[in-house]
Amino acid sequence: MKKSILALAACFSLMVSSSVAQIKLPNILTQKSSSGTGITENEAGQGIKEALLQGVGNAVLNLNKTDGFFGSDIYKMLLPPDAVKAEKTLRNLGMGAQVDKAILSINRGAEEAVAFAKPIFIDAIKEMTLKDALGIIKGPKDGATNYFKEKTKQKLVLAFTPSVKSSLEKVNATKYYGDIVTTYNKLPTTFKKIDPDLTSYVVGKAVDALFDQVAKEEANIRSNPLARTSDILKKVFGGK
Repeated sequence: MKKSILALAACFSLMVSSSVAQIKLPNILTQKSSSGTGITENEAGQGIKEALLQGVGNAVLNLNKTDGFFGSDIYKMLLPPDAVKAEKTLRNLGMGAQVDKAILSINRGAEEAVAFAKPIFIDAIKEMTLKDALGIIKGPKDGATNYFKEKTKQKLVLAFTPSVKSSLEKVNATKYYGDIVTTYNKLPTTFKKIDPDLTSYVVGKAVDALFDQVAKEEANIRSNPLARTSDILKKVFGGK
């Protein structure tokens, strides 16, 4: 029991980096119940789960909106790498408007599709054990993000594939991109044909964007007292 108390004290001192949020850890990390003044391991686990729910909720909301991708300097999707040469050629041929439509619709499709990530993340949180939660506290500063990558990345790719495909078709991204690819592939100067399939490209970029957002939310909750919006988060992360 004494070892677990010392371990928790050490990991919490690492997590609370802001001087405003510093607390006297030996005084709060006790085995008292939640009705007392100390933080039990169960409360610590509850706090981690709530922090993760808050973080993934914000991460999804930041991307699942108009211009979540298209209006972002970081996440905006351009044409796939093998289509860069095609883009330049088609713009030179006066097809810039068609290329722009394709790029806009690709991003709109991604913005719609990321909504399907939230239930997958929530399932991963529900499956989290107390050992997992405490491991996140004692692990690196991106421990929660790494946990999600391990538990959800393959599930996200599988879930995103049909939803991204549907979203791309809904906003005509498949059509616009298919049109410019077909036009480029038919040019007599084109020797290397472009694959018109957009889905895997958008899925990969969307999943990467989600994990980047989760990482930012995790860092914010760990270091920023104002990001702790509930009593348990304030108690566990030192906001009280």
